[in-house]
Amino acid sequence: MSTTNATAAGTAPTDAKTRPTRRRRALAVLGAAAATLTVWAVTGPLAGVDLRVHAGSGTQHLGPATVVAVSVLAGLAAWALLAALEHFSPRAPTIWTAIALAALALSLAGPLTSGATTAAKMALTGMHLAAAAVLVPALTGSRVRARTTSPPASRNTRPV
Repeated sequence: MSTTNATAAGTAPTDAKTRPTRRRRALAVLGAAAATLTVWAVTGPLAGVDLRVHAGSGTQHLGPATVVAVSVLAGLAAWALLAALEHFSPRAPTIWTAIALAALALSLAGPLTSGATTAAKMALTGMHLAAAAVLVPALTGSRVRARTTSPPASRNTRPV
């Protein structure tokens, strides 16, 4: 077997594992965007909540494009952080989950301080929680598991 074939054969299992993981993680990001957009649609257009946020000295209306864009960017950032942690630590899912929950807690300060009305604050908080409810379990559940090798069987090395 040539070195080229051995290398290609060695990378095939990794590629086979990585492709479904990427697909699941991409779907998680899109799912988070869909979840936040659903909360936006139910609270805004359907329930009539005026989704305005304080922006500088005025207020700004929160539209569907902004909701989707922010959700996708947050999801991609979460995915990138998880991928980086997986590269450096075998405890990546645990570390990432702790960071994600801390980021969620900190991110809730945004809606609670920038929502123009109480209803808007509740809707914005719901969007943050919806994104986290999709991203946290979906991204941590789709991680690539490192191939583990079992240690060699122990041998009795004492002289007889």
